Amino acid sequence: MDPYKITNEIFQIGGGRLTSSEDAAVYLININGHCALVDAGCGRLVGQLKKNIQACLVELHQIEYLLITHCHFDHAGGVKMLKDDLPQTTVVAHELESPYLEQGDNTVTAARWYGAVIQPFSVNRKIAGAGEIIMLGERHISAIHIPGHSPGSMAYVMESEGNKILFGQDVHGPLDPAIKSDREAYRRSLNLLLSLEADILCEGHYGVIEGVQEVTDFIKSFL
Repeated sequence: MDPYKITNEIFQIGGGRLTSSEDAAVYLININGHCALVDAGCGRLVGQLKKNIQACLVELHQIEYLLITHCHFDHAGGVKMLKDDLPQTTVVAHELESPYLEQGDNTVTAARWYGAVIQPFSVNRKIAGAGEIIMLGERHISAIHIPGHSPGSMAYVMESEGNKILFGQDVHGPLDPAIKSDREAYRRSLNLLLSLEADILCEGHYGVIEGVQEVTDFIKSFL
């Protein structure tokens, strides 16, 4: 399958039939040649992921950021292999998630659920507290802490072609004590996501949801 165009600046390049069936969705952002990936999949078909990047007319050296939504294996298992080919790229994650990634914790990252071992890697930019602004070229990307599914879960929000784009990833959960989920924090985070009134939600396993009402209904269904 070819990468799925969400806007002229944003593509889904991984997850589902695009790469490994175990991958969560991977999204590519291209702002006038300044590029970022949101998540990296599990790492089992990194070669195909790279081909999908190039199919969007982006070269690997243009990837400035790997924006990690959370530490789980299906989202972050591929970071180490990608980073080996992307030495110029800054890996971004919340400071609460970083220890599990840097130490290779196979329980909290849920790697054991996949019968796998996560390869540890360094987080170059640790987001603190409620969030920060990341500049990609001249575009602002808001990194927002949304704990619940995991302690350091992140959402990334930006504008593209007049639409508010929410990279919310695992809005749906699941919640499990083994991965340090927190149900009350999760509910608060869902309400925070609702308050953003996004036009397009790029979710981790449910694909791309378009329309403010459709996004609202989707998020509310998990409250």
